[in-house]
Amino acid sequence: MEKITVAAARKPESIGKVVKLQGWVRTRRDSKGGFSFIELNDGSCQGNVQIIAAAELPNYESVVKHLHTGASVTIEGEVKASPAAKQPTEVHAQRVELIGDADPETYPLQKKGHSFEFLREIAHLRPRTNTFGAVTRLRHQVSMSIHQFFHERGFYYIHTPIITSSDCEGAGALFRVTTLDPEAIPKVNGQVDYTQDFFGKPAYLTVSGQLQGEAYACALGKIYTFGPTFRAENSNTPRHLAEFWMVEPEMAFYELSDNMELAEAFLKRIIADALQYCGEDLKFFAERLENNQGLFDKLENVLNKPFQRLPYTEAVDILLRSGRSWEFPVAWGNDLQSEHERYLAEQHFRCPVILYDYPRTLKPFYMKVNDDGRTVRAMDVLVPGVGEIIGGSQREDRLDILEQRMQEQGLNPEGYQWYCDLRRYGTVPHSGFGLGLERTILFLSGLSNIRDVIPFPRTPGHAAF
Repeated sequence: MEKITVAAARKPESIGKVVKLQGWVRTRRDSKGGFSFIELNDGSCQGNVQIIAAAELPNYESVVKHLHTGASVTIEGEVKASPAAKQPTEVHAQRVELIGDADPETYPLQKKGHSFEFLREIAHLRPRTNTFGAVTRLRHQVSMSIHQFFHERGFYYIHTPIITSSDCEGAGALFRVTTLDPEAIPKVNGQVDYTQDFFGKPAYLTVSGQLQGEAYACALGKIYTFGPTFRAENSNTPRHLAEFWMVEPEMAFYELSDNMELAEAFLKRIIADALQYCGEDLKFFAERLENNQGLFDKLENVLNKPFQRLPYTEAVDILLRSGRSWEFPVAWGNDLQSEHERYLAEQHFRCPVILYDYPRTLKPFYMKVNDDGRTVRAMDVLVPGVGEIIGGSQREDRLDILEQRMQEQGLNPEGYQWYCDLRRYGTVPHSGFGLGLERTILFLSGLSNIRDVIPFPRTPGHAAF
């Protein structure tokens, strides 16, 4: 007897095998003909496998007819061709064992639709639903594609620290890490005495692994980081999380144009793999989510069309000439908002767009200043349906200008001496970008709230589970 998954049991090549299945009951209905239909799922695929449990089973009356939605079971039986048009196989049970029951009076997941808001309140059980099983499998595939893409191109995977003493973005939205007793903060001259803290200085949860990644790129050529990042922005919107996952490649000897080419190839690889390996789940998203019927067309559009490239200045001109009224004013020097980005990608160009050469006042200190002195070698990749999905830049490799940029943004270069050393000792042109995993899953699935594409969301006022 072979132990297999539900996904394997649903394939025609399993017909004739005697197998063992283990999973959770989705539904059970009893026939007047003396048998029961059990829909079983184990998370390995979108669909269930139908179990035919006959009344001749010794525990039919005592167990089978009392199986509830959510109960865990072991099924042993033969896989046979199904007469039903919508399922290729079914399993005729020879043995049904109840592992763990689920009280139908209290189990919150029943055979009916549940709102996403309700499911967030039971985040420990929502993976058992069709939607969140699909999200999990898609998230897994995207993560695998990320690692495979970079491995095939000679990148090294670097684990950068979660705890840091530097603010990569210079925005100040940092979670502080401390072991000091909040009831007895040590102070010197009215200021917190961090010499008594665990690290002897202020420490924070990282907002990016980029700076440390640059150190390894300037030794090994091409690296990438992939891990959690944290931002203490009080943004309680469907597009923001306090904890989320970022992949950040850094490449020595890469100009901005090289960075753009890599970003385009990277995004297309993720989409191609999702279409190849997660077709059943993507079909579920396309059919079940409201206003998501064009999901496959959207993905194919990004996959098959060359990305349009244009400078920020030209994008501002297009927006000003559009004749549209904007919630956020458009002017050179203003940051582009989601409504502007989506107009460019969805209506003006109708394809992915890479904007570059942004005003220096909008971007962090580490981005390379152009010869005009007004702009930096930044880039944002915009896709229909989401807006910005990748942000990156060529990094500033000139020490004097880097220090000048730090001072402009109120950062003390003395706190970044190790980072400045990369410009003192064998500096090279180098570039990199960041892609948020959760925003990528939003784009691929068509879901509208970022809280629904991460297992246990962390948002302002919410750190449950």
